Amino acid sequence: MAEPQTTRTTQTTRKTHAAEASVLTCHELPEGALAGLLAGYGIELVKVPEGEPVPGSWFGAQEAGIRGRCVCVRPDTPVHSALHEACHLVCATVEGRGPIDADAGGGYAEEDAVCYLQILLAARLYGFGRDRALADMDAWGYTFRLGSARDWFERDAEDARTWLAARGLVDVAGEPVVRRVFPL
Repeated sequence: MAEPQTTRTTQTTRKTHAAEASVLTCHELPEGALAGLLAGYGIELVKVPEGEPVPGSWFGAQEAGIRGRCVCVRPDTPVHSALHEACHLVCATVEGRGPIDADAGGGYAEEDAVCYLQILLAARLYGFGRDRALADMDAWGYTFRLGSARDWFERDAEDARTWLAARGLVDVAGEPVVRRVFPL
């Protein structure tokens, strides 16, 4: 039986205070950058005041949350978390699941696709980028069969690319196809 390509470990047991301090947070992005990227999919970015609970957060604390067609973040929410939850919304929606409240569901193949799309979109997010996303994913405690996010992305993610391509979320060159998955 084949192992799943990726597994995301429980954040509370894997991340450290050093990881929290080292990852880029939403308030460090240029104003409007994240909202603009997500708008291409019809996803609304909801900003939650510092210290308030994040609606729809599966992992709690500062992790991003999902509700309906919204990604909810605080200023201290890691950018990788916001992208990850946005990609869950995209993938769950094209699979016909919704509305989403905290738990996007899906299996291993979809989780791999979410991680892959998250990395692709990081390259399009002004002020973030692919290299930073990969480093932040490793620092936060994402785990991959080959060890690092970069190794998985570059050498072991064909199944994730195939999943995304079959649903029209990447083109033949493997680049993201940004299209509204939520109506206006």
